Amino acid sequence: MNERGKSDGPVVPANLPNKAAAAKAGEERGPAKGNTDGKPRPGRSAGPGVSSALGRVREVARRDKDARFTALLHHVSLERLVMAYWALSPKAAPGVDGVTWADYGQDLVANLRDLHERVHSGRYRARPSRRAYIPKADGRLRPLGITALEDKILQRAVVEVLNAVYETDFLGFSYGFRPGRGPHDALDALAVGIERKKVNWVLDADIRDFFTSVDRGWLERFLRHRIADERVLRLIGKWLAAGVMEEGVWSEGAGTPQGASASPLLASVYLHHVLDLWVEWWRRHRARGEVIIVRFADDFICGFQHQRDAQRFLADLRQRMARFGLELHPEKTRLIEFGRFAAANRAARGLGKPETFGFLGFTHICGKTRSGWFQVKRVTIAKRLRAALRQVKGQLRSRMHLPIPEQGRWLASVLRGHMAYYAVPGNVQAVAAFRDEVTRHWFKTLRRRSQRTTVNWARMSRIEARWLPRARVMHPHPNVRFDARTQGRSPVR
Repeated sequence: MNERGKSDGPVVPANLPNKAAAAKAGEERGPAKGNTDGKPRPGRSAGPGVSSALGRVREVARRDKDARFTALLHHVSLERLVMAYWALSPKAAPGVDGVTWADYGQDLVANLRDLHERVHSGRYRARPSRRAYIPKADGRLRPLGITALEDKILQRAVVEVLNAVYETDFLGFSYGFRPGRGPHDALDALAVGIERKKVNWVLDADIRDFFTSVDRGWLERFLRHRIADERVLRLIGKWLAAGVMEEGVWSEGAGTPQGASASPLLASVYLHHVLDLWVEWWRRHRARGEVIIVRFADDFICGFQHQRDAQRFLADLRQRMARFGLELHPEKTRLIEFGRFAAANRAARGLGKPETFGFLGFTHICGKTRSGWFQVKRVTIAKRLRAALRQVKGQLRSRMHLPIPEQGRWLASVLRGHMAYYAVPGNVQAVAAFRDEVTRHWFKTLRRRSQRTTVNWARMSRIEARWLPRARVMHPHPNVRFDARTQGRSPVR
């Protein structure tokens, strides 16, 4: 992808690259280095004659925090659309048009050429999202907007271009849906921040219905701080105005459709201006003690040295959110005493153990190491564990009469996926309990296959030992991985 200047004429090979080749061809992204305030200046493009066009965009964005980019759409080249297609999951659910990944790939070159021409000529029209619902851990349903495959391809390509600009702006404590960052990076930063900083109070915050509460007017204003290419802004406007189809009925929708490829970036831009920059200013100018924050999408945790700072911050935060059409969830937002001295301070006041809080699937607990030092202990949230077991139980019923090896391979993949996320230091007991419950459900399913079953616990022990991986730690300690990643930079930048 060595584009030069504004005129792109890439040739898509007849033999399209596979996913691995597409990944190797991707642009590298540098680490985020904070932000500065200031009124944006008009007019700045990447310029011709560079070896990597997006690399040039990234460099300009890094050097000039007030630069506005007037020419970005030409970076959405045919080659980038090809890579966006191969980056999608072949099993992704189709949108309102019913076109699947395999269907679109039957004549991929012609389809992408047509999409590229429509985008650059202004004839592209976004399709409505298809409404779907997925169960949440608390039993409620989460609404999703499933975009059409062609829209997914284009959104993914545009997001890659915009990431070159915004990755240099986003602050270090923002982790949600960013290249090279994942939920375990946020969990590591939170644990290290609480253990190393003077944290005595924790604000567990959750924004109510964030994706549907995003004010599109404010979002456009925030985007214009950096993006001056009207063609890109019109594309984003088309995606937001496409609406939602549910049971054949179209509705306008609100905010950004959760589930669309562009929504995470748009949400990050919105919260970058509404929350991140404001928190950075607040802790420098209003706080009396130390303040930390870790944000992943619309969930964020703040830590405070002083209770008065925490209370003042929460009051100011409610006002800040209301100004931009957002609201903190009254039940899920809590201010609790948490930290290395929390247990002793509460015991001195005749209170019980420190309260816990949940973040990214883990319950965080005030604990101690074997040598007696304070440690943030993390265990799987109980309702997440129960929800996962209910899904396994239901899937086992539908696979009841499959051969045991086929069932075993599927259950092994489920356990490997579970351990890949939850098998952190200190949580092996919960992972082992999940494995034991999966084995129990499997045993009951096998016995239901026939009234003359020969499956007893002796045979089941051999089956589970053959197919199910043992519970083991699969992640390093938070401080080890965090120090290796940041290499001496601030724990919660």
